[in-house]
Parts: sequence; structure tokens; C-alpha cells
Amino acid sequence: MRALNRFMLASLLVVTPLVTVAADDAPGGDPDVTIRQEGEKTITEYRQNGFLYAIKVTPKHGKPYFLVRADGSEGNFIRSDQPDMLIPAWEIFKW
Repeated sequence: MRALNRFMLASLLVVTPLVTVAADDAPGGDPDVTIRQEGEKTITEYRQNGFLYAIKVTPKHGKPYFLVRADGSEGNFIRSDQPDMLIPAWEIFKW
């Protein structure tokens, strides 16, 4: 009986730090939202754990629209209301 109690105490001491580390790495439920002005447009970026997954573009005059990832690539976004239209992300010049 005494050996069983020692084994249970030792296993509890080993498992406790692992549970706290796993709780710290759990994904958050709420997305991070960043709002910025770019010319006459309002850009709202939605991120989950640092991963940009959607952009809402609200023009000063016109209907707002969403850009969502076309695939897992970094800069390939499509409009959610026009899924066949790819948004180019070419970099022509960089200072």
C-alpha cells in the first residue's frame, strides 16, 4: 500500500508541469483584429495565433468585401464574393 501511494505521488509530481505547459500553448478563442487606414480604404486584418487568415476592405464609397486565403501560401488571397478572381501579390520594386 505504501509503495502504491509513493508511485501515485511521484506520477502526480511528474504530470503536473506537463499539464501547465500544455495549457499555456492552447490556442486562443478570439482572433486578433488590426484596423488601419490606407488611402480612402479601411483595412481590417484578422489573425489567429499570428496567422493572417482574412482581410476586410471597406472603401469610402462602395460595398465592403473580404479577402480570404486561396490556399496555404503566404500572399495568395481571393475575394470571398468572387472566388475565381486571384489578387496579384507581385513585388516590382523594393527600396
